[in-house]
Amino acid sequence: MTKRTDNKPYSAENLLAKINSPADLRKLPVEALPQVCDELREFIINACAVNPGHFASSMGAVEITVALHYVFDTPNDRLVWDVGHQAYGHKILTGRRDRFATNRTFGGLSGFPNPDESPYDTFSAGHASNSISAALGMAVASRLKGEKRNVVAIIGDASVSGGLAFEGINNAANTPNNLLIVLNDNDMSIDRNVGSLNSYLAHITTSPAYNRWRLRMYKFLRKLHLVSDGSRGAILRFNNSLKALIVHEQNIFEGLNIRYFGPFDGHDVIKIVRVLSDIKDMDGPRLLHLRTIKGKGYAPAEADPAHWHAPGKFDPATGRRAAESAKSDAPKPPKFQDVFGHTLLELARRDSRIMGITAAMPSGTSVSILQKEMPERVFDVGISEGHAVTFAGGLAKEGLLPFAAIYSSFLQRSYDQIINDIALQRLPVTFCIDRAGIVGEDGATHHGALDLAYMRAVPNMTVSAPADEHTLRRLMATAAEGTHGPMAIRYPRGAGRNADWKCDLTPIEIGRGRRLADGSDVAVLTIGTTAYNVADAIAQCPDISVAHYDMIFLKPIDEDILREVAQKQCPIITVEDGTVKGGLGDAVQQWMIAHGFAPTIVRMGIPDRFIPQGTVAQLQKLCGFDADSIVNTIKSVVNK
Repeated sequence: MTKRTDNKPYSAENLLAKINSPADLRKLPVEALPQVCDELREFIINACAVNPGHFASSMGAVEITVALHYVFDTPNDRLVWDVGHQAYGHKILTGRRDRFATNRTFGGLSGFPNPDESPYDTFSAGHASNSISAALGMAVASRLKGEKRNVVAIIGDASVSGGLAFEGINNAANTPNNLLIVLNDNDMSIDRNVGSLNSYLAHITTSPAYNRWRLRMYKFLRKLHLVSDGSRGAILRFNNSLKALIVHEQNIFEGLNIRYFGPFDGHDVIKIVRVLSDIKDMDGPRLLHLRTIKGKGYAPAEADPAHWHAPGKFDPATGRRAAESAKSDAPKPPKFQDVFGHTLLELARRDSRIMGITAAMPSGTSVSILQKEMPERVFDVGISEGHAVTFAGGLAKEGLLPFAAIYSSFLQRSYDQIINDIALQRLPVTFCIDRAGIVGEDGATHHGALDLAYMRAVPNMTVSAPADEHTLRRLMATAAEGTHGPMAIRYPRGAGRNADWKCDLTPIEIGRGRRLADGSDVAVLTIGTTAYNVADAIAQCPDISVAHYDMIFLKPIDEDILREVAQKQCPIITVEDGTVKGGLGDAVQQWMIAHGFAPTIVRMGIPDRFIPQGTVAQLQKLCGFDADSIVNTIKSVVNK
């Protein structure tokens, strides 16, 4: 039996094993919930130890999850999770306990809430700050349709700082609705939170006595029929004014006409249940502020929540992570992000104009390497990618050279700023696009499938992708010249193949690729690290004469290489770790048509659909651009 943290077990039996849906949870007395929380936390520990995932966030949200499913009639009542890092407990309680061992694996459960997977997953959640807007839409829809339904958005203190979250809050205050926002405040995103809102949340206080008085006053006014939809605004303004008078401060949320409750202990599940029960039927938008500890219940994660956000495999008893156990003295290839980070530092030592920008991911992008030595030249703007891009534009307009390191799928949220605030003005902002291409177990919301295509469409934008660490360093040196306007450099998650990654920082000529192998039977054109897959495939085709070109630049594309390939009059294969719609294959095909050539062209890459979770090897095979698939394609076009 799982032991309660207060050493007061409710029952000698395992309660979690009998909870196959939230309806089963709601049959328990409220006194049993602490034991359910302990068992749920132990289940997450044991599951994530052998099948890695987003660990610390879910550990910190256990009590919130249990209380929400206990008080609300899910799935009729809607729970909308933001990001979804904290939703493992939600998945386990909603009929997926016995399948949880497949979490984030090929053909298994998604690592994030997914409406295709369960009716309890009400909205897709893989990126931050969308929960309030989505939940508000659901709440308004229910109201318009005359349906009796509660809608709850669960959002973290880092996500609530995003622009979309504030847009949703602002609209919620001016639209008739019954939305409840639960703010899970653990003072963390992945790295430490930044910004004034985080400081505000860290110091915000509300009198418990005042909260109790306000609830009693609300119930009293409701009995007198003085609280209704029509009078909500007047009552709320009166309440906000009264509170400001009593506590000598204006709460930011109540200043926006959002009823605020808290902060409360987010690990007191019985207290959370009582508060939720009190406020769930109130009219109008409300915000419940809960203070939690990321990694709660597992000492190593509490002590170092950043590294335990997604720790990989670990020993539950000792907390020793497999990555630590596997360390050896033998040199091994570094991650591309670390090559970027060290190179950025080298360039910054040479040129005082170079700045690093990240959006809440200093360690995830390795901007932290520059931050450690030159903190005054690194700007972490929080989960605000659009702001990050325009902020970089402001720096560039005044003569600085900003390098904005942002994950590929996160950069999508700043597309308008890329176009209007950077490219239109030809500003020398370098977009260092991390996690490009297939990223693995995080699945559809995180694959960087679109950046080559969406950046290629932007005027004045140089678009590049290194095949190896040396090319990455030289592309960064090219961008650091500051004379080429905006430039995108995209690279994958994880490591390459070269342990000896250092080289001179010699710039590369813009728009110039390279021939890696000559041949006459078929020509294969690659961009980025798919060059490795093609090299492996060519080694398996000793009887076929294969020409291989690393294009390096998608825009401007190397027209000398394209003309050389066209004159071979052989089939052409393009291979890219990006969507085949609008990427390298389309660029090659369009050039050939425009210049009067009509070769056979086979495009290999990510197909026009969303790709699920799995290992990179599994997903490249699924998409058909792993080495074996390339071998089969080479043989097929040559035989034809």
